[in-house]
Amino acid sequence: MRSLAPLFPEKTNLPEPIGEAWLTGIDCKIATGAYAGKTLGEAWREMPPEGRGARFTDPDYFPILVKFIFPNDKLSIQVHPDDAYAFIHEKAAGGRGKTEMWHVVSAEAGADVLIGLMPKVDRERFVKAIETERLEEILVHWRVEPGDTFFVPAGTPHTIGPGMTLCEIQEYSDLTYRVYDYGRVDAHGRPRELHIPRALESIDFGRPILGKVSRLALPSPGSEKALLAACRHFATECWEIITRMEASSNDEHFDLYVILTGCGEFAWKGGSTRYRCGECWLIPASPNRLVIDPKEATKLLRSYVPELKALRDRLKQRHSWQEIEKTVFD
Repeated sequence: MRSLAPLFPEKTNLPEPIGEAWLTGIDCKIATGAYAGKTLGEAWREMPPEGRGARFTDPDYFPILVKFIFPNDKLSIQVHPDDAYAFIHEKAAGGRGKTEMWHVVSAEAGADVLIGLMPKVDRERFVKAIETERLEEILVHWRVEPGDTFFVPAGTPHTIGPGMTLCEIQEYSDLTYRVYDYGRVDAHGRPRELHIPRALESIDFGRPILGKVSRLALPSPGSEKALLAACRHFATECWEIITRMEASSNDEHFDLYVILTGCGEFAWKGGSTRYRCGECWLIPASPNRLVIDPKEATKLLRSYVPELKALRDRLKQRHSWQEIEKTVFD
């Protein structure tokens, strides 16, 4: 898009369209705090272990990638490998697969995404659909509305259509196998590379369709909170805050706060800072409390790496296992 408002109101009438904005890429610069001016990768390596969290022992691997996606056109139909496949075949690229989720920040009427294969689509039919350029017919179409959340596990063919803004939260990996690109060419007039053999090896044919997921309400005096989706790579909650509230940190893991709307102030023992729409904040692991004081109604996404058994045990206090299985995935 040539305008990234309202997330980034200063980014309008851009000379070139922008498709993605990475918020936690390891080369992204830290804007405030003790690591201001350093890249996220540098800050992560220098951060004391208690700041990263008790379960994060690798200072060279930041586990969650957050980005905003602004599609101008249909993205390529693609699939991401899982960890097992990437470990064997993609060690040079980091050896990690890619499971992701999308939260719809905004959407025009009729906007859609394609996630997963129609029932009974096997490898042979998939290959035939590539050869006849009819892949869209065997993918499941999902209409999107603001506030929807979609879960896209590794091994799932998918694409994103135009007319929306998404917040993507994913396992930190950039491995993508492109299987169809609508005949587009690069700046030199050459078709973009396809990765069909590896895509076919990565697709989980017969996987039950997931797609749009159900949110689970969470207890929260003074705000509305819901768990949007969770797996072993990330858990993401949506918080809607209209009055001052306290948020507890956790010494097991750091948190990421992605501000979707509003502005206000974070305060903690010994300091405070302002936040605004479009920012991503890394909240170090600690047993301390953070005060969120919205000056405007605030919607944010909180993402972290969960311990799934403990998460399920907490959710069982309010929800049935049938509800939980629609939102928490292995």
